[in-house]
Amino acid sequence: MKVLIAGIGGIGGWMAGALARGGADVSLFARGVTLERLQRDGLTLTSDKETETFKIPAFGAIDGAQNFDVVILCAKSQDFPAISASLAPLFLAGLEVIAAVNGLPWWFLGDCGMELESIDPGARAAAILHEVVPVGAVVHASSHAVEPGVVRTVKADRLILGEVPGYPSQHVRALAADFEKGGIKAPVVGNIREEIWAKLWGNMNMNPISALTRLSSLPILEQPELCRLVYEMMNEFDSIGRKLGIALPVSADDRIEITKKLGDFRTSMYADAVAQRRLEHEGILGCVVELAQKLGVDAPVSRIVYALLKGLDTSFVRAGDS
Repeated sequence: MKVLIAGIGGIGGWMAGALARGGADVSLFARGVTLERLQRDGLTLTSDKETETFKIPAFGAIDGAQNFDVVILCAKSQDFPAISASLAPLFLAGLEVIAAVNGLPWWFLGDCGMELESIDPGARAAAILHEVVPVGAVVHASSHAVEPGVVRTVKADRLILGEVPGYPSQHVRALAADFEKGGIKAPVVGNIREEIWAKLWGNMNMNPISALTRLSSLPILEQPELCRLVYEMMNEFDSIGRKLGIALPVSADDRIEITKKLGDFRTSMYADAVAQRRLEHEGILGCVVELAQKLGVDAPVSRIVYALLKGLDTSFVRAGDS
């Protein structure tokens, strides 16, 4: 089985290193300085325990001779349409494609007949990917690129994989086995839509609030006003899920207690805000607000937080243009 990983940042690098460590036939797609570093120095993974370097084939252009069994797209949610377009010649009928992105993948609402501008403006990615076999994935790991071609893993829990209803996969279990060989726990589940929805449930409140306040998880949950904000957003999200027929595994109260037990941590959006990088406001919260509007669900708290988050992102854009 041949696997291509496109987008070699924190998560893409973490996945690629594991597959290489496990002996899989993996290749990388990158651009610019990242591609140069990968071709010259290889991919380096570092953590508190060890540092490893892997020489993995890397390229930055697509030609008709390339073929893969599985393509894993790792990108910020706002960059997903662009990375899909850059690989368009690969997306032939039967190719299995995983979107390792925050928020909702392009196929998630297909059975509802809905398209979300917040995650796929103009349905551009959906048009490019319409013949592929989607495979669901949920990443539970904290990993980031400290420089091009060098990825540091802070915490790695697991990578959940699963077939998308109506799209039987020939490779999902073999891929999971390759990840396991390389040191990543990769359970294959039968309810991947619920897993994706449950992860977004946690991200859509803690990520935006941490970016707006520059607070890590415990200070947010220990301050009654902010914890109440988290609670209200979680309940609004639950109402949206009920309209879609998707159940959540625990109550909002239980989920908040679970988050407290995880210890103090900083979200990915917190890190982006501190660095004044573009925020994943559409993929993490904009899609929730858009869904609420389409389904007729009242979500006033989420709308207000989204408006503030969008304003913060706009300030970063203007600072970069000045």
